[in-house]
Amino acid sequence: MDAMTADWQEEAACRNEDPELFFPISEVGPGARQTRHAQAVCARCPVRAECLSHALRNGLDHGVFGGTTAAERRALTRRDVLARREVA
Repeated sequence: MDAMTADWQEEAACRNEDPELFFPISEVGPGARQTRHAQAVCARCPVRAECLSHALRNGLDHGVFGGTTAAERRALTRRDVLARREVA
């Protein structure tokens, strides 16, 4: 982990939360409530953008990062790929 990564993680709102909160088993039922709770923590986080960027750069495909679910991050990645194709 580089110093820049460590710096933003020290400011994260989730640093004192149970890490399991951010890895719901599913996106329905209790998992949906857990996801909403995790996203509420992210909503008040001062380094939310850095967290999301980290997840996208590193292909993190499970859990809530930067206030997004894995499905939401996949959609962001698809939109980015399509936008780059249109520019090229």
